[in-house]
Amino acid sequence: MTTRRMPGAWRGRVVSTRRNEGAHASAVACGTAQPGGCRSGCPSGGVSRRPVRPPARLLLHPSDLPLRDGVGASVVALPEGGWLTVVAFLAERFPMIAREMWMARMQDGAVFDDTGAALAPHALFQPHRKIFYYRSLPPERRIPFDAVVLFEDELLVVVDKPHFLPVTPGGAYVQETLLVRLKRQLGSATLAPVHRLDRDTAGVMLLSKQPATRDRYQALFRERRIDKRYEALARWCPELQFPLRRRSRLAESSAFMQMAEIAGEPNAETLITMLAVDSATARYALQPFTGQKHQLRVHMAALGMPIFNDRIYPVLEPVPDPAAEPDYRHPLRLVARSLAFIDPVTGVQRYFESTRALPWP
Repeated sequence: MTTRRMPGAWRGRVVSTRRNEGAHASAVACGTAQPGGCRSGCPSGGVSRRPVRPPARLLLHPSDLPLRDGVGASVVALPEGGWLTVVAFLAERFPMIAREMWMARMQDGAVFDDTGAALAPHALFQPHRKIFYYRSLPPERRIPFDAVVLFEDELLVVVDKPHFLPVTPGGAYVQETLLVRLKRQLGSATLAPVHRLDRDTAGVMLLSKQPATRDRYQALFRERRIDKRYEALARWCPELQFPLRRRSRLAESSAFMQMAEIAGEPNAETLITMLAVDSATARYALQPFTGQKHQLRVHMAALGMPIFNDRIYPVLEPVPDPAAEPDYRHPLRLVARSLAFIDPVTGVQRYFESTRALPWP
């Protein structure tokens, strides 16, 4: 496999140690490849027969490479196959990306082998290795709301997320997500959310910095050892007695994006308390004891008091035209107001509260 030299990079590496895999078996890329041979006289496109020790450490995970604009590298494993070059494999593996695009990425130093060396466009294919690459991202319309960092230490980042901002990359959003913004802002390549929070919902969000301790924080949610409080605005239902507890079984609906209550053993439980009433509108405190998708929105709609500005429940509204200017005038009236827990690593009692306003309509 032919490489371009990178500053500080190891200058040679093992291409293959298997027999009968073509003229380049047991060869070492010298880093000066040219069609027909290299300047030092290596045969077959710059491949030297001189054995060189392999690098002390191979890249195992995309986080081994630095972020670019807050986005980590992607990785693909090279299988057995008859591809001559890495470009030929990538163009077949990802048919939506033109061969010329891959070559341009290689020219820009955005494709690497598992030693961290940037690959040239004519790099040879080698099975059982890994290729790391940075995606070419189209421009995104900025979401004009910012998260506020409430707390940060060597283990955790706690933020107050705004409405409309997705947490993780997906669909049309990569750069304009909470996670990528925070990775750029804090320079933390291993940052990851500990729990879910819908794009439509604002409020307190917990993220973990260290993979080694992440599961201990996720266990707080799995094992229900965390106190979660939400606040919502919905219509006042005087016929209901508060506080009330809603228990039901939630499952994916046949309708796109929606969850639904079905018969069976309850897997979702929410305590609903009325905090204040203003005419036909009430402010509610919601305490979920489980973490099903859209749980609060489903339970409120099932009680006949859907959260104001909910575009999914009880009726799924049409998806806005992505080419149209976004309308930010009507956020979902739901805020993740607070999180409280005993830190499973340090033993410290933690409490974080959102300052996001939830004004009366």
